Amino acid sequence: MGKLAVMGSGYVGLVTGACLADFGLQVICVDNDEKKIKMIREGKIPIFEPGLESLVERNTYYKRLEFTDCIKDAVEQSEVIFIAVGTPPADDGSADLKYVLEVAKNIALYMNGYKIIVDKSTVPVGTGQKVKEVIQNTLNQRGVNHEFDIVSNPEFLREGSALYDFTHPDRVVLGVESERAERIMKEVYRVLYLNETPFVVTNLETAEIIKYASNAYLALKITYINQVANLCERVGADVHHVAKAMGMDGRISPKFLHPGPGYGGSCFPKDTRAFAHLGRKYEVPLTLVECTTEANEKQKNLMVEKIASAIGDLTGKELAILGITFKPRTDDMREAPSLVIINRLVQLGATLRIYDPEGEKEGKWRLSHLGDRITFCQDEYSAVSGAEALIIITEWNQFRNMDLARIYDSMKSKHFFDLRNIYDRQIVEKYGFNYYCVGR
Repeated sequence: MGKLAVMGSGYVGLVTGACLADFGLQVICVDNDEKKIKMIREGKIPIFEPGLESLVERNTYYKRLEFTDCIKDAVEQSEVIFIAVGTPPADDGSADLKYVLEVAKNIALYMNGYKIIVDKSTVPVGTGQKVKEVIQNTLNQRGVNHEFDIVSNPEFLREGSALYDFTHPDRVVLGVESERAERIMKEVYRVLYLNETPFVVTNLETAEIIKYASNAYLALKITYINQVANLCERVGADVHHVAKAMGMDGRISPKFLHPGPGYGGSCFPKDTRAFAHLGRKYEVPLTLVECTTEANEKQKNLMVEKIASAIGDLTGKELAILGITFKPRTDDMREAPSLVIINRLVQLGATLRIYDPEGEKEGKWRLSHLGDRITFCQDEYSAVSGAEALIIITEWNQFRNMDLARIYDSMKSKHFFDLRNIYDRQIVEKYGFNYYCVGR
């Protein structure tokens, strides 16, 4: 088939373009940020995602993947055009579609024949019809009558595992309105189709709902086990055993039953709020989703209360923070629990020594307002040196097997807060630490 275009070279766009190119397709990635395009052409990837840099490098070398800031050339050369731009939350929690609709209009300005426009961005129900309307109105203004189809093809990528998720998906969702669009999209994903990946072919509106419903359910599942963990602490139960037994039930599964300080990232917080807004808009309140977002924010603050309750007055106390990204294997701090926890601890008078393998660059600007109340360190051991407490917020692998004797000797006081439950209580307490976790 001919070339494909991916509009937007952010997280979703770059992963989508690189993976499709690795399928053997000719892909043009487009972004209006000239500096970003120049950086990628020089081999510098603007995001941290394991394996992405080498994938981009390989497919650029074999000339299957190219980058440009010229929308006109990309549209004219491509039959299938993915829209993969951001949908940031508006003040009311709804998804802001201005970038999606702006790209749709630009596509229509340069259409020179039949095109399939694919919504890859996470968008609320009804967006496909809005995109169709914008394109048709723009074509009418141009006085041309090119055929086109709109497809909803939501992504299900986990940061840190995005390449695997794209190439080994649980399912591919295609919201289509014509047999022609379905046939061509299956050709785009031919590698996955031949590997017997399940395809869900449905209409636009259903495909749009699937992404939000999936993310909201996973967020609800995380929040549920967090609340169960809080109860376990009060009654002397072990949430790990509870979660393990629950997960053995095939109707439940063990995934996303890991208690902690709350979820964060670019998807779950934004998508749950947008899904809840959608329910209110159509007068079908999604009360479970509404409660999920409220409980998740409360969970972050409960972690601060746990720390303050154990240590006492935090004024002048120096604490070590290990991990500030919203999850391991990413540099993303959007809506990370660490942001709430760090800000609250500083408000309570603490000073913080912080270490994260990939989060320092983003952390410095997101936390710049805290000034000299925070210090970024070169590794976990320098962070804990002289600290009153150690607080694990993100479960990077290198934090799972630290030299506890060395840490014990270097700390001023011996408070060990394991907010991800990655250590065994007996092992930590054997070294003399006061150990605190979630739900045990």
